[in-house]
Amino acid sequence: MAEYVGALDQGTTSTRFMVFERGGRIVAQDRREHKQIFPQPGWVEHDPLEIWANTQTVMRHALAKAGIKGSELAAVGITNQRETTVLWDRESGEPLHNAIVWQCTRTQDICSGLCSEGGQDRFRQATGLPVATYFSGTKMKWLLDTVPGARRALEHGQALMGTMETWLIWLLTGGPAGGAYVTDVTNASRTMLMNLAGLQWDDEILSVLGIPGERLPRIVPSSDPAPWGYTSKEGPLSARVPVCGALGDQQAALVGQACFSPGEAKNTYGTGCFLLLNTGGKPVVSTHGLLTTVGYKFGGDEPAYCLEGSIAIAGALVQWARDNLGIISTAPEIEQLAAQAGENGGVYCVPAFSGLFAPYWRADARGVIVGLTSYADKRHLARAVLEATAYQTKDIVVAMNRDSGMELKLLKVDGGMVANDLLMQFQADVLDVPVIRPQNHETTCLGAAYTAGLAVDFWSGPAELRANWAESKRWLPAMTPEQREAGYAGWHKAVERSLGWVD
Repeated sequence: MAEYVGALDQGTTSTRFMVFERGGRIVAQDRREHKQIFPQPGWVEHDPLEIWANTQTVMRHALAKAGIKGSELAAVGITNQRETTVLWDRESGEPLHNAIVWQCTRTQDICSGLCSEGGQDRFRQATGLPVATYFSGTKMKWLLDTVPGARRALEHGQALMGTMETWLIWLLTGGPAGGAYVTDVTNASRTMLMNLAGLQWDDEILSVLGIPGERLPRIVPSSDPAPWGYTSKEGPLSARVPVCGALGDQQAALVGQACFSPGEAKNTYGTGCFLLLNTGGKPVVSTHGLLTTVGYKFGGDEPAYCLEGSIAIAGALVQWARDNLGIISTAPEIEQLAAQAGENGGVYCVPAFSGLFAPYWRADARGVIVGLTSYADKRHLARAVLEATAYQTKDIVVAMNRDSGMELKLLKVDGGMVANDLLMQFQADVLDVPVIRPQNHETTCLGAAYTAGLAVDFWSGPAELRANWAESKRWLPAMTPEQREAGYAGWHKAVERSLGWVD
């Protein structure tokens, strides 16, 4: 009897494979980074073949570390960097272009044209999303309009196109030899092409963008009792294992944090920062700059919807302070340096490197460091770098409370930055709510495992998954209201200085 579930996490900077047992404990894992390709300012790409090679490597190595065979896996689930888009040849499996990454701003002219014709919110009622370079739909249009022969190849069924989970599911289940061509409902909800109410491709939007909807992947539940396909004995698992679970990375963290009730929220602190609030069985269309998205859909059950606040630069700002400024040698050093300052010395850093995401959606913004005096030094800058993530999260929570009509009571957190105690305490202070870290920090991979395991009855349902969740540490607010208000007012002044930089 299979005693484990495998989860593949294809992220922005690396690919991981984890093996979980029934209690949600990690048995083994392996990870490989991939190159970040910057063809010109604001453009970001990945090599899909490098990612596929890394995928195979981490799956084999994780099994070896666990000392198990692929046949001991009950199922495989996938979670992925959302919005990143791939176009490939159906017969050879060769990409027709590098993957266009979610951070990429090359579609700004397309978005500007769409906004001039119908406003930034022209598709929001149907999709829950504003027109922005962030989403996959305009990336797909760019590929079809720019790559020679791409449109004809897609229209004639000679090419396939989708987000990263579509690419990897297709390869894992056979690739050119009949691989499954599907996208899960959470990833589909990030394309700006799916109607939230019907959970189907929206014909009107497809027509506007010139994308042949009949050639897009089939939309499926996040957890599907009818497996999309099986891995092969010749593949990286050397066994026939059902592939039947998939979630975008932030929705996977929501499931891994067991946020199954309306009003429960989680924030993931990674390259970017993503806060999701479960709003229940009906989509809430935001009027305060947030996104409406599908949280998950288990089999034939009704979907759960979420409000989401997306922040482009969080952990990436710490990397920038390390690699570009050189004020630290390793990412964890930022906490010690910031702690030496005690406070920010009036310094604020707004990391609008490629514009500001929620709740502002300002592509004309660029990064600024403000409030500098002769008193300020690298310690205050380190403090401002960390505080930027907490203040951006505060912006999201304020908007979320207004949209949902619910006041956030506590915030579950995960991701690499939650190891930073100073940041987590400051987050609790500026939000004025408890911040809670789970024992298992790897909630994204865990959520992917849960979707696959639910599909094959490895786990019985959300109640069992909730029982697996356990608290590790809790931070309580310790800031006066006056300090909180003054600090947040300074942040807003800094944000105003970042706007309108790009004509």
